[in-house]
Amino acid sequence: MPALSYDELAGRLAETLTALERANAVIAEQGARIVELEARLGQNPGNSSRPPSSQGLAKPAPKSLRKKGQRRPGRPKGHPGSTLEMVADPSRIERHEPQRCQGCGGGLAGSVQAGVERRQVFDLLPVQVEVVEHELVKRRCRGCGTVTSPVAPPGVRAPVQYGPRATAICLYLYAGQFLSKDRTASALGELFGLPVTGAAVLAMTRRAAGGLEGFLERARAEIAVAPVAHFDETGLRVAGRLHWVHSASTGTWSLITVHAKRGVEAMNAAGVLNHFTGVAVHDAWAPYDTYTAAEHALCNAHLLRELQYVIDNTPGGQWCWAAQAGDALLQMKTLVEDCLAGGGLGHLDRQALDDQVKLFHDAAVIGANATRARTGKLMAKFHALATRMRTRQDDYLRFTRDPCVPFTNNAAEGEIRMIKVRQKVSGCQRTLTGAQRFCAIRSYLATARKHAVTFFDALVQLAEGRPWMPTTA
Repeated sequence: MPALSYDELAGRLAETLTALERANAVIAEQGARIVELEARLGQNPGNSSRPPSSQGLAKPAPKSLRKKGQRRPGRPKGHPGSTLEMVADPSRIERHEPQRCQGCGGGLAGSVQAGVERRQVFDLLPVQVEVVEHELVKRRCRGCGTVTSPVAPPGVRAPVQYGPRATAICLYLYAGQFLSKDRTASALGELFGLPVTGAAVLAMTRRAAGGLEGFLERARAEIAVAPVAHFDETGLRVAGRLHWVHSASTGTWSLITVHAKRGVEAMNAAGVLNHFTGVAVHDAWAPYDTYTAAEHALCNAHLLRELQYVIDNTPGGQWCWAAQAGDALLQMKTLVEDCLAGGGLGHLDRQALDDQVKLFHDAAVIGANATRARTGKLMAKFHALATRMRTRQDDYLRFTRDPCVPFTNNAAEGEIRMIKVRQKVSGCQRTLTGAQRFCAIRSYLATARKHAVTFFDALVQLAEGRPWMPTTA
């Protein structure tokens, strides 16, 4: 091999160093990618917005975000339980007498009664379909010969039809308990002997939803003028494509709508946020912030999960700014809850609150500075979180100043949870029209429940053509 000159050696060395630099850059990039992927694999419902169902059957035992010393899950201590109890006036009484003595075997006819042990069985009587025939008798006038027909009773509109109670049970199973149209028809046939088809179920749903236009308009109007309202959205498969269900709710009203879009277009179509001027409680999704006429309160349950994700990706034994922020947030929650239980925020220990607010703010500033380099998607995500906490601190902590603003947006998540249950039980909606009808009936039922009106009673009134309506806002 011929000897190389100095310039040739220098050139090859430069090429080697350049190749090494490139290799190191690729290794660093791949290392950051591995860290990001491992962090993504570590996401779970406890540290992100992923639903519990996304973990499948192999999901680990849930890890509560409650701190030590707080109330354990389940029924609060001292809260009255509920169980099946005896009634004072049973439908009928059946007496059972012993015939012979268990001691000597002698007969017990006419012997003295020594006591009675009561046992009650709650059961249903056999249900039988009642078919009522209405004969509309026509009469011919003797004087002029005109034939006059009577007016049919209210609700009797066709030669053959289902009555309001049968319709209410059908809607209860379909829209209230999420059975498919065919399983609903099968249940009515097996339980009550009522001949129903899947097409009939859809026809009942169509008529019921058509009778809710006035209710839905009032729901929009009432929520739009409320001082505080909750908003959320979730995906729903409709006609094989992803659509979005949006909820707007208060403590007394619920409005659930469905749209092909997720953002502002869908929110405007729902007809609430574009007229709303109160406090809108929601997660930190950007389209909500485009409604500048409203004040905003951000969900702290979402924030705690995001902070937990930062903690889960911090090496053990290392101080974490997210842990300080989460602890301060929970301390503020405790301070506010104790004051509200004692009569209101006027009794709040302002110094104790200010101390926790400072810890929260300092943690956000430290987090933003520590992740300022944003080397990699994971660090960029944490930087965005810390920056949002710092710039939207007033919106996160609005619950400390306004007793009507809750700590979380759980009320809105509860509104759309039933939509996910329906999709899990009976699958997607085949048409957008069907999804809209389903959401209209769910709005009606969710509102009725808030007023302690049972689904069945509300549906009977709807089937009778006189939808139930709240008497107060």
